[in-house]
Amino acid sequence: MKYRFSSRTAFTALCVGTALFVATPAAAQDYEVWVVDQSNSTGKTFGGAIHIYDGPAMNGNPAADLPPIAKIDLAGDTATLCMTNTGTNPVRPHMLFFNSTGKFAVLSFVASGHVVIFNAVSRQAVACLRTAAGAGGARQAHAAVPSPDDTFIIVANQNGKLLERIESDYAAGVFTLNPAATLNLATCVTPNGVACELAGVRPDNAPICPLVDSTSSLGFVTLRGGGLLVVNPRATPMAIVAEYDAQTVHGNGCGGVEAGGSMYLDSGGATAANLAEFDVYRFPLTGYDAANPVNSPMPLTVFSDDVGERDAHGVSATKAGRYVWVADRHAGVVEVFNTLTNDREPTLDLKSASAPDPSPDLMDLAPAGNRMFISLRGPTPLTGDPHVSTGTTPGVMVMRIEEGGRRGDVIGIVRISNIDAGGVERADPHGIRVRRR
Repeated sequence: MKYRFSSRTAFTALCVGTALFVATPAAAQDYEVWVVDQSNSTGKTFGGAIHIYDGPAMNGNPAADLPPIAKIDLAGDTATLCMTNTGTNPVRPHMLFFNSTGKFAVLSFVASGHVVIFNAVSRQAVACLRTAAGAGGARQAHAAVPSPDDTFIIVANQNGKLLERIESDYAAGVFTLNPAATLNLATCVTPNGVACELAGVRPDNAPICPLVDSTSSLGFVTLRGGGLLVVNPRATPMAIVAEYDAQTVHGNGCGGVEAGGSMYLDSGGATAANLAEFDVYRFPLTGYDAANPVNSPMPLTVFSDDVGERDAHGVSATKAGRYVWVADRHAGVVEVFNTLTNDREPTLDLKSASAPDPSPDLMDLAPAGNRMFISLRGPTPLTGDPHVSTGTTPGVMVMRIEEGGRRGDVIGIVRISNIDAGGVERADPHGIRVRRR
């Protein structure tokens, strides 16, 4: 599948109604906060919304009813494009990422398997592709992660148990799903001759989040049932260069960030077979080779709490990668880890009288490094086990960074609401990213 949009149209969208933007030092910190609401558009069984907030307006003590500067109704032009290109509507927007320039956004739809690329300046969808049918005919797009070098997008087709690749050329506006690059995680065999999916080793190979390192040469693929695969994302088909079993890396990890010269990944709960889990691992960025034995190079387990009511999820790093923050949806806290010492710093408790169960999900850092923005789940969660992902205050939590990231204080919660005809709050924020303008 290949989709193209006109570069002339893209340039026009950048310029119409405003002077051509020229970056200056003062403008370098100008940014937006994009938040994905998974709930269906009004009166629809598909769609959803992206709420876009002005960064400077979020930087102070933002009012709970701060309006977005723009809202993309995904049941509108986006759904029309997806219906035209794939014959189906996009359902349940989930994870959002920007390409290296911030000029394009990549949005995955976890229920329908769509991946939509937006011109982030014009807010227009420019391409819509759909993942292939995999295991049992299932297809999903849990996460679609653009490479830092802007040449590809790695897609976790969760229930299809496929790792797929979209070739991306943002300048030309060409995005192509490449079936030859697909790695079938249900049927593949590792270089060690071990079945990729195997009871007692990697029992459920639904890919959750593929994280690409800063060189775009390594993809770390977390798995629902535990274990992990590191792949060469540029190879065709994508090639396994390291394998880890479920005893070494526990299941259902979704958060990750490159910081302190390592890749930090977590393992979480929120599945019926494993409701509670909080592990943080530190993987090296070198030493990967298909000739290595299993579990090599070995990651460092920075922290593990698999007994209490825990659910590690969103991960971000503070400025210069000094600290790594990991959100716990169930406990309503953020755990902070020192990347120089691997020490666990004091826990940040996000609960308050106005947000007794905030259910912090994903997070991203302001360009200046002085604020962290965290998506908060709603009372009717559409993804994740309700046991851990139900929240009281759907919206965006704004935290002031203190002590270089060792501490943080909540300075406001911007509410997001989507009340249905029966008076039920359906808003369910999930994906969140900061975009420099």
